[in-house]
Amino acid sequence: MRERVTMADVARAAGVSSATVSYVLSGKRPVNPQTRAAVEAAITKLGFTVNATARSLRTGRSSLVALIVPDIANPFYAQLAATLQEDLRSLGLHVVVCNTRARRDEEQALLTEAVQQRFAGVVITPFRLKPQDFQPLVEAGMPIVVSADVSFGPLDLVTPDARTATRQALERVATAQRRRIAMIAGPRDATGGDPRLELLRSLALQFGMALPHELVVRGEHTREAGAAGFAQLMSRRYRPDAVFCGNDVIAVGALEKAHELGVEIPGDVALIGHDDASFASLVRPQLTTIRYPALEVGRAAARLLTERLHGGRDVHKTVHVKAEFVARASA
Repeated sequence: MRERVTMADVARAAGVSSATVSYVLSGKRPVNPQTRAAVEAAITKLGFTVNATARSLRTGRSSLVALIVPDIANPFYAQLAATLQEDLRSLGLHVVVCNTRARRDEEQALLTEAVQQRFAGVVITPFRLKPQDFQPLVEAGMPIVVSADVSFGPLDLVTPDARTATRQALERVATAQRRRIAMIAGPRDATGGDPRLELLRSLALQFGMALPHELVVRGEHTREAGAAGFAQLMSRRYRPDAVFCGNDVIAVGALEKAHELGVEIPGDVALIGHDDASFASLVRPQLTTIRYPALEVGRAAARLLTERLHGGRDVHKTVHVKAEFVARASA
């Protein structure tokens, strides 16, 4: 049986100390780029892997990071999970994906389990949690990164900067002489309200457009809610001629209902999604949307979590990820 490669073996192959190898693996101290490259080359050549069990005994924490999301079927979260896993694996960490179905009881239960199982950290997109729900994790000293449109208190946050992209979407609508905008938004009881709705409403005023309450329908972030919401809007006395959706999953449900009702997209109604999920360019017509790049969100979350794990800072940090307007055939 082949003997396990140790950190000392890597150190000898790279011509450095075991402490330097440790710094490269943990990121606790800066390492000269050439030295880091030599260590990484030795790790690859020797096939060295971190002994997760030994580290768990030493640190009192497992090598697992919980990624808690409201809908794993949404390709946005699948991409987020893949990116987070890729970026954390080099540190000997492994991502466990947890699906809450946007239910508060599931969110609370998973946070409790993360503490009980001594997870290394948590990355979460909360849906119905409140800021105080994170207190047990804070008291346990567990690193937490929130990926959301709003803050959940003094925690690390990855959040979208969608103002410019939303304005560009409205410009496209206005250029097409569309004036009656509507939105299929998220549920009323979602924590923090619906920032995407509020941003759209505030920017619409700059184009002389209103977003009246009767042209806002609410539901879960699902295809079914998108279909139901679109049907409601089409039953209004004054139909909208442009419909914005809280995410692309909602938009696909709306698109399906439009086909069923004989509503032409974009001839009768322009349709705009949000996130630019992988299927947005596959549906017909291709979905105009506001791209919120899951790849960059995942990398930002991994960086914030890594900094916390390595004790690099004590204050919380917010990273704004820029959204981008993507013009396609549906608007």
